Amino acid sequence: MLPRIHALARLSAAPLWGRILAFLGLLLLILLLLSLIVPLVIANPTGATIGVMVSFYIIFLLYLQVWGRSVHGIPAVLRHYGMGWNRANGRDLLIGLGLGLAIVALLFSVQGVLGWLQWQIDAAEIQALVGQGALLGIAVGVAEELLFRGWLLDEMARDLSPNRALWGSAAVFAVLHFLKPLDVILQTLPQFLGLLLLGMVLACAKQRTYQLGLAIGLHSGLVWGYYLVDVGDWVVYGDRISPWITGINNNPLAGAIGIVALVTLWQSIRHYPKPSTKDKQQRTGLE
Repeated sequence: MLPRIHALARLSAAPLWGRILAFLGLLLLILLLLSLIVPLVIANPTGATIGVMVSFYIIFLLYLQVWGRSVHGIPAVLRHYGMGWNRANGRDLLIGLGLGLAIVALLFSVQGVLGWLQWQIDAAEIQALVGQGALLGIAVGVAEELLFRGWLLDEMARDLSPNRALWGSAAVFAVLHFLKPLDVILQTLPQFLGLLLLGMVLACAKQRTYQLGLAIGLHSGLVWGYYLVDVGDWVVYGDRISPWITGINNNPLAGAIGIVALVTLWQSIRHYPKPSTKDKQQRTGLE
C-alpha cells in the first residue's frame, strides 16, 4: 500500500489550477532529478536516456497513486482513474487499438488511391517495426491516457461541468503537445486543431465508458500505425497537394483530411454504448 503524504493532502482545498500546477511542477522536478542522477550511474548516453525514461515512467505510475490517495483520499487510484482490470476494459482496449490502426491505414490508403502518395514498403523491416511500434504505442497510450484522461480529467471534473472538463482537458493536451518556437507554431498550425480534436475524442471515450481501455487503445493504435509509416519510411508524397490538406510533416492528423476523420470519429464515440448504472459502479469503484 502506497503511503498518504499529509503535505500533499493540504492541496485538496486548493483551486483547480493550483492543484494542476503543483502536480505538474513536482513531476517536472522528478524528471529533472532523474536527468541529473541517472547519467552519473550509466555512462553511456543512450543507456542513460533509456534509464531516465524507464525510471520516470515507473515513478510516474507510483506518484499518480500517491497523489490520488494523499490529495483526494482515493483508495483504489488506478481503478478510479480508469485502469480497472476487467473484461469490459480489455474489450474496449482491443476495439480502440483496432480502430486506431484502421484509421491510420484508411487515411494513407485514401491518399494512395487519389495519387497523392506512393508506397515503398520494405518487407524485410516489417517484423522489427511492428514490434517497436507496438511497444511504443502502448507505452505512450497508457502513460498519456493516465495523465490526461485519468488524472487531469478527474481534477477538472471536480471543479467544472462534464462538458467544460472535457474541453479543458483537450485544450491542455493540445497545448502541451504544441510547445514549439513561434515560427514552427505558425508553420504547423493545423496540427493544433488536430491535437485538440484528438484530445476531445479521447476524453469523450473516457466519459462514455468510465474507463481508459477505449482511449488507451485508440491512442496506442494511432501512435503504432503512424510509427510504422513514418519510421519505416513507407510513403513518398508528391507535390500536387498542399501539406495543409494531406498533413503537416506527412502526419495526416495534422491536415484537413485527418481533421475530417477526427470529427467523424468524435461523433461516433459520442454514440458509443454507455454501461448500465451497475456496470458504472463496478468500473469506477463508486457504490
